[in-house]
Amino acid sequence: KKMQGENLTIWSVFFLEGFSRYPRLEVVLFVFSLVMYLITVLGNSTLIFIIVLDSRLQTPMYLFLGNLSFMDICYTSASIPTLLVNLLSSQKTIIFSGCAVQMYLSLAMGSTECVLLAVMAYDRYVAICNPLRYPVIMNRRVCVQMSVVSWVTGCLTALLETGFALQIPLCGNLIDHFTCEILAVLKLACARSLLMDTIMLVVSVLLLPIPMLLICISYIFILSTILRISSAEGRNKAFSTCGAHLTVVILYFGAALSMYLKPSSSNSQKIDKIISLLYGVLTPMLNPIIYSLRNKEVKDAMKKLLGK
Repeated sequence: KKMQGENLTIWSVFFLEGFSRYPRLEVVLFVFSLVMYLITVLGNSTLIFIIVLDSRLQTPMYLFLGNLSFMDICYTSASIPTLLVNLLSSQKTIIFSGCAVQMYLSLAMGSTECVLLAVMAYDRYVAICNPLRYPVIMNRRVCVQMSVVSWVTGCLTALLETGFALQIPLCGNLIDHFTCEILAVLKLACARSLLMDTIMLVVSVLLLPIPMLLICISYIFILSTILRISSAEGRNKAFSTCGAHLTVVILYFGAALSMYLKPSSSNSQKIDKIISLLYGVLTPMLNPIIYSLRNKEVKDAMKKLLGK
């Protein structure tokens, strides 16, 4: 169904190719995605719940972690439920507004997460390199402001990208992806738009290499400080608070960089879909696990809650 404007086609329905070329794989992917999604929602909700309830966890690190968990729930909820429905149905469609919401939410959450991970690296830097001034530098107001800046940056850049992407005339409505991922949708454009390409490039550079650079700088300082700690116990403690964050950063940026900053070719689409499924399901699921397993405070809070 098309709505004809002044020689412009606006599609009211899109078809999502997903993994329909591999029907046998679909059942496996359905089970895999459903289990991962449930663990993600459960794990992240539990983490938020613990952080809110336990007064000892009212510290900057956990405030950011709570934000990260909420973001992961929104991020996976934007695309996984549609994927689950489509894996089981023969007609894999999504309406225009649904596609717009999906594109916006996954971009907004993904972008916010990039900024938030940089903020968390700075938090670890202050905690380890300036421990005595930590409560002063990272006071409640500063933490709230940093969280708000992360959200606003992510949501506004996503609005900019989605707003322009949805105005580009598309010469087809079969999206070769399981979600309305912006790169997959832009492949349907009738002509390349220089403006759109520029916006995508600028936003990608702002949200991928720049936060990564800030994270690297923070960690260079953190490492040099840790290596100067004389006691092994002190070193281990410092490493364990950073280990979790660093693991998440490597997983997250590794997947994002491989998707957004590489040249696109037709045969890379299959790999793209697999990467974005892992990126969309695996990292949000691992976040709470990585953070709580490496963390004595979270474990104690869990025991206290379960004890009650």
